[in-house]
Parts: sequence; C-alpha cells; structure tokens
Amino acid sequence: MAGKRKTKRSAQEFRWGWLFILPTMAGLIILNIIPIFQTIYQSFFKAGAFGRGNIFIGLENYERLAADTSVWQAVWNTIKYAVLEVPASIIIALVIAVLLNKKIRGRTVFRAIYFIPMVAAPAAVAMVWKWLYNSKFGLLNHILSSLGLPTVNWVSDPDVAIVSIAIVGIWSVIGYNMVLFLSGLQEIPKDYYEAAEIDGANGIQQFMKITVPLISPTMFFVIVTRVIAAFQIFDSIFMIIGTQNPALPKTQSLVYLFYRYAFVENNKGYGSTIVVVLLVLIMIVTVFQMIGQKKWVHYSNE
Repeated sequence: MAGKRKTKRSAQEFRWGWLFILPTMAGLIILNIIPIFQTIYQSFFKAGAFGRGNIFIGLENYERLAADTSVWQAVWNTIKYAVLEVPASIIIALVIAVLLNKKIRGRTVFRAIYFIPMVAAPAAVAMVWKWLYNSKFGLLNHILSSLGLPTVNWVSDPDVAIVSIAIVGIWSVIGYNMVLFLSGLQEIPKDYYEAAEIDGANGIQQFMKITVPLISPTMFFVIVTRVIAAFQIFDSIFMIIGTQNPALPKTQSLVYLFYRYAFVENNKGYGSTIVVVLLVLIMIVTVFQMIGQKKWVHYSNE
C-alpha cells in the first residue's frame, strides 16, 4: 500500500514538474529552436523581385560569402571586440566584487551604482557615450585638451573605434558580472580565509589560492555567457558608428552585417547565411571552452 502511494505521489510530482517547466520549454522552442532551423533553411534561398517570394539557390549564398571580404572583416571585428571586452569586464568585475564583499560602509549603495548601467536602455547608453566621444566638444577630448594632450578621434579613427566600442561594452556589463561574482564569493566558507591567515598567507595569496579556485565555476559561467553576448554585439555599433563613418568597415560586427543585408538591402537569404556563420563560430568557441574548463574549473564535489 505504501508503495502504491509513493508511486502515485511520484507520478504527481512528475506531472507538476513538467507543468512548471512547460512555459519555459515552449518559449525556448518557439523563440529560439524553431528560428534557428528557419534561419538555416532561409540561407539556401534569396528573396524574389520586390522582396516577394523565395527562390531556391542552393549553396550560392555560401559561395558568395566565402569570397566576401566584408564578412571576414566582420568576423575579425567581432573576435577583436570579444577579446577586448570579455577579459577586461571579467577582471574588473571580479576585483570590484571582492572589494564589495568585504564589510565596508555603504557597500549596498556601491553595488547598486555599479549595477545601474546594466538596467539602462542600450540606446540611451550609446547616445551618452556618443556625446562623450565627440571629437569636437566631447568631455573626453575636453579633458585631454585641458591636460595639454592631443585629442583623439574616438569613433572616426578606424584603429581606435573598436576600442571605444569595447569600452562602452565593458562599462555596461561590469555590474552584471559583479553580481554573479558576489553570489559566488558569498558561497565560500570564511573558515578557509581564517585558516589561511593563521598560516601567514597575505591577501594576494588568499585571492589566488582560495578565491579564484572556489569561484572558478561562476567565472566559467560568466566567461561562456559573456563571449556569446560579445559575439552578438550590435546596438553600440549601430548607435555610435554612423553609416557614413570611415571607421565602419573596421567596427561592424557579424550581427550588424546581418542587419544591413537582411533589413536594409532586403537580402534575407544572404543575411541568414551570415547568421549561420555566427552560429558556427559561437559553437566552436563554446566547445573549446567546455573542453578547456576541465583543466581550470574546480567544483566543490571533486
């Protein structure tokens, strides 16, 4: 009798479990999985005259992409942005999280201040930074001029513009990364640090030998999600770098290129091909991250 009650209860928990995750699964399938296959399917077509109807062209879009220098420049721009933004945002956020995890006056206020950029509208953030970067009357160049230093064409110099965009990205995500690191830091038992102090370990040694290994699972999650987000950079480039900007070829990302082909030139088939390249690039990088994490990520149950 007890076995039957247990079986019935397990069946109820199973049904209720699926009922609770069903909305999330439905959203994931409808908004993510299905569009992926639709995009791959669309990459084998081109739009008909006046954007009406699709014409099957096989691998022509991929053949065109292989010879398209603007696409490969966009791939390099995307990788360069990720290399600039991801490590800097993670290191700065981790340092801030360690400092704000200590008992200091007003730490709640500081946490809120650092997180504000994350909840600000991307368009508003981009417009503020566009004014700061203005080569004639922007605040940054005004400070440089007052110090007697040469001004910089922050968004029109092809060699500097991608760095300027990366600075905006770093500033925007520090708060989000900081919150994730804080959650990981608060899971570390204080006993470890007390034992390390007794053994004579200084703050840097405690950070390298205790904090970094125990927070490595959180760090791995942050790295994976930030790399994926960095590869999808669009809004800052779209808002800060104008279409007539000479630095655009050196800053436009794959997502920006997809937007231009799919929605400006109405060539959704070729735009879908660019998205497939981005998808493959993200998958390759993620696979390498999953393989590499076995060597440096330390889980508590290991």
